[in-house]
Amino acid sequence: MDAPTLHASRKTKKTQFGEIPVDWGVSKLDHVAIVQTGLAKGKKGIKNPAVLPYLRVANVQDGYFDLAEIKTITVERSEINRYSLRKNDVLLTEGGDLDKLGRGHLWEGQIEPCLHQNHVFVVRTKPNVLLPRFFALLTAGPYGRRYFLSCAKQTTNLASINSTQLKQFPVLIPPLREQQQIAAVLGTWDRASTVLENLLAAKRQRKQALMQQLLTGQKRFPKFKGKEWRTVHLGDVFTERTEINRTDLPLVAITSDRGVIPRNELDRNDTSSEDKSRYLRIAPGDIGYNTMRMWQGVSGVSEVEGIVSPAYTVCVPRDGIDRYYAGYLFKSRPVIYLFHSHSQGLVKDTLNLKFPNFARIKVSLPPIEEQRRIASVFRALDQEISLLVGEGAALRNQKKGLMQQLLTGKVRVKGVAHG
Repeated sequence: MDAPTLHASRKTKKTQFGEIPVDWGVSKLDHVAIVQTGLAKGKKGIKNPAVLPYLRVANVQDGYFDLAEIKTITVERSEINRYSLRKNDVLLTEGGDLDKLGRGHLWEGQIEPCLHQNHVFVVRTKPNVLLPRFFALLTAGPYGRRYFLSCAKQTTNLASINSTQLKQFPVLIPPLREQQQIAAVLGTWDRASTVLENLLAAKRQRKQALMQQLLTGQKRFPKFKGKEWRTVHLGDVFTERTEINRTDLPLVAITSDRGVIPRNELDRNDTSSEDKSRYLRIAPGDIGYNTMRMWQGVSGVSEVEGIVSPAYTVCVPRDGIDRYYAGYLFKSRPVIYLFHSHSQGLVKDTLNLKFPNFARIKVSLPPIEEQRRIASVFRALDQEISLLVGEGAALRNQKKGLMQQLLTGKVRVKGVAHG
């Protein structure tokens, strides 16, 4: 993507929020916008009720709306106008988990009429001073995030802001034309991200469709037509690896989306035992799975040597099964269903699939050459998906850096008249 023509800000002034361009202003939000709280659920004694759709915190995501599930609420007809969303409202969440604090997006009238609950704020800007799209970007960027975190009421992993704190939000206000151009520049990144997301979704859908067809024999390569599949127990084509006392090896983890990875690449606290003498060795080519979550697809083919928690099971492929083919087979819906039905436990939280039960499961396998051909198709698709994911992450990082510069006036769009 071609970068916009930008330049460093030349003349600045000092404020309590840092240096900003001389022709920018700073104002409390309630001076340049109306901040509206939402509708509380469960109100009693409604005399003239109307049932209408409304937005919850779950619908308001960071930079987009998730409208897959829209619930309804009963409201007094006389209050419909008070709580109705309007086009160009900026919606912000009160909080909850830290990632929900002050997140939001610009409403464009996707559902009409539509109300909002009391944990979702509506900000209605004065467009002759503050463009709603610019304000939405400002709150979504590092500047807005810092403010919300600085004044939020916080407990362990939870945070919230109230309407008073939101009204005190110090809005940086460039000239209107510059607000328009900043929004346009950042919108270019959003459009590119949308194109990538759509392409990524299409690739993933294609992979799911091919898994359904190729892993069940519904679709076959011409070269292999007429060659019969055989039914085997998984114990016929796998043995269990139970080697322990390998504390010299690095700790690895098994994830549903990334497979087997070094434990230090996981973005969460290390809860592993200090004594790792009972941890299991996993070798390149082995397949490891979470004994209690195999029915959720938590398994992967290992490309590394390491040790995993005893909460995992390590399987070694024998002759007759390709490890990569098996890795994809174990992610397919029909086989995951088999894993679920063979798991033992009274409730979902205690279900486990230990190797003896895993070994009893029957699957149909094509000839080894066909397994390898099928696996090569999925590996190529995974490489394409991985490249798209990387491009998307790069775009988001570029936008984040650009937001930090443009939305605080450190760099400015060329062509805007300013001092």
